[in-house]
Amino acid sequence: MAMLIAAACVFLGIHLLISGTRLRDGIVGRIGEQAYLGAFSLSSLAAIIWLCIAFNRASTSADNVALFDLGAGFRSFAIPVVALAFFLSVPGILAPNPTSVGQTGVTIRGALRITRHPFLWGVAIWSGFHLAGSVMLASVIFFATFLVLALIGTRAIDAKYRRKRPQDWQTVAAQTSNIPFGAIVAGRTRFSAREYFDWRFLAAVLLFGAFLLGHSTLFGLSPFPNGWMPF
Repeated sequence: MAMLIAAACVFLGIHLLISGTRLRDGIVGRIGEQAYLGAFSLSSLAAIIWLCIAFNRASTSADNVALFDLGAGFRSFAIPVVALAFFLSVPGILAPNPTSVGQTGVTIRGALRITRHPFLWGVAIWSGFHLAGSVMLASVIFFATFLVLALIGTRAIDAKYRRKRPQDWQTVAAQTSNIPFGAIVAGRTRFSAREYFDWRFLAAVLLFGAFLLGHSTLFGLSPFPNGWMPF
């Protein structure tokens, strides 16, 4: 369990203590943007691989005790809740986003009208549900890592964007919100079904369907009620 906690701390540290902070600005000033992005990508990949390996080992450890159990009734909501996470995160990661590195002049449309961080909010929904539906300590640590990263990451990205491109930030912030549907409720934008239900949404449906049918094979646990196995 100690290795899982260490891996979680390293994974969070890379993203929350470096990416989006003034420390990142200093590193970029010394080695350049491209070198930083390359080093950060490799470090993130290594950290997430370590996190997954540590999780698999911790799952079979004697220290992996049951913490709580919300019951099968709660877990029966897995499919619609995780579908929502896919339908937000996949269109978000496939669409241009002004908060992403190197993207300027992006038109606010599609999933960005819901939130300017659709991918991270999709991760938050996915990890939050798995955290609440988890029973064992290893699963709680694993999914809590992604939930913390997603929620704090939205604020860190906003802070970096506001610091580096203050004029662009004012334009984007006026049309979007961090909290999903916040800008729509406030009347600063409107939801457009035509923009949202495009090829990106279709990709999300197909990807979710593949994960749904392959979940029991990949992770050894059926996402269907009563443990039904499709294959």
